Amino acid sequence: MDNSAADADLRGDMTASRNGDKRPVRSRGDGTAQSSVVRRVTIQDVAREAQVSVSAVSKVLRDAYGVSPEMRIKVTAAIEKLGYRPQAGARAMRGRSYTVGVMLVALSHPFQPEIVEGVTDELEPTPYQEILITGGLAAERQQRSIEALVDRQVDGLVIIAPEMSTAWLERLGASLPTVVVARHGGATSFDTVVDDDQGGARLMVDHLVSLGHRRIAHTTHPTGVLERPHVLAHTARCDGYIRAMQRHGLEPDVIETSYTEEGGYRAATEALSRPTPPTAIFAGADIAALGALRAAEERGLRVPEDLTVTGYDNVNASSIGRVSLTTVDQSGHLTGQMSTRLLLERLNGRTQPVHYVVAPRLVPRGTSAAPARGRAARAARSS
Repeated sequence: MDNSAADADLRGDMTASRNGDKRPVRSRGDGTAQSSVVRRVTIQDVAREAQVSVSAVSKVLRDAYGVSPEMRIKVTAAIEKLGYRPQAGARAMRGRSYTVGVMLVALSHPFQPEIVEGVTDELEPTPYQEILITGGLAAERQQRSIEALVDRQVDGLVIIAPEMSTAWLERLGASLPTVVVARHGGATSFDTVVDDDQGGARLMVDHLVSLGHRRIAHTTHPTGVLERPHVLAHTARCDGYIRAMQRHGLEPDVIETSYTEEGGYRAATEALSRPTPPTAIFAGADIAALGALRAAEERGLRVPEDLTVTGYDNVNASSIGRVSLTTVDQSGHLTGQMSTRLLLERLNGRTQPVHYVVAPRLVPRGTSAAPARGRAARAARSS
C-alpha cells in the first residue's frame, strides 16, 4: 500500500460516525462499491465537542464526585449530539480503569521493551492500563495494528518508530491523543519524544577519533520511504555519523543492514573482508554490535586489541561483564516515562504540540581502545 492509499484508508476509518450504525459506501476504485463500517464516536470526540478534557468526560460518564452541573450539562449535550455510546461491557470489565495503546516494532528489539517499561511505570499510579501491540517494520502492518487499538477505543496512543506518512499520523493525532517516539521532525497534532541522535553519533565518532581511529565503519538501518526531516532515529544517527566524520576530515563508511544481531554480523563480515578493513565498527544499535562481536570472534580478532566495536542504545545486555560494550545511552526508560507524561497531559486537555529531546551520554566500556597498527588487516587477510 502506498502512502496515498494509506491516507485514504485513514480518512475512511478514522472518521467518527455521527449517525449511529449507518454504513457508508466506499468506492473500490474499479467502479464497484464496498461497504465499510465507520468507527464509533469516541470519548475524544465528545471532549472536543464539549470543549473539555477527556478526564472531565470520563468523570461525567462514571458519575464521579465533584462534577459541576454546568460540566454535566455540556458533556451530556455533546453525547446526545454525537450519538456517543460507551462500550458498556468493556468499561464494566475494566471498572474505573482506562487504556493507553502502545505500538512497538517488535519485542525482539531490546531497546523498545525498555521504553515500554518506562510507560508501564509511569502509568502505575494512574487509572490507565497499557495495551501492547507489535507493528513490525512495514507501514501497512503498523497502520493495521494502530487501527486495531483504535477499534478497542483506547484513550490515547504511544507509537514507537512508526513508518507511516506524516499526513497519516497528523490525522491520527487530530482524532486521538498521541505521542510518537523515535521519529524526528516534530508535528502539529501530536507530541514527539526523540533522542538527539545526531549529537549521540557525534559523541561516539569523537571518542573513536580521540583513541586514534581513522577507518571507522558505521552500520545503519534502511531509511525507507521517509524523507527528512521526518525520519526515524537510525537515519538521524547516520546523518550525525557522516557529519562528524567529515568534520574530522575522514571518509564516512556506511554499511546498510538491519538492526538485528544477524544484520550486524553480516555488516561486520563485509567490512572485515576488505583489503583494508576498518579498525573500528560503530554499530547503529547495540543489538547489531553484538553481531559484529560475533563476526570478529569467528575471524580470530580480539576486541578491543585487534578491533574496536561500539553500539548505540545502552540496552541492559550491553553492561554484562562478558560484553562490556562501549555505547551511547539514550535512556529507554526515561523515553517511556516522558512519552507517558506528555500523553497524560494531552488526556487532561493540552492541545499544543510538544517536542521532547533526550540528551545522549557516551558510555565507554571494554570494547573500545586505540587501534593496533596493521594487526586487524593481517588477521582479516589470513582468514
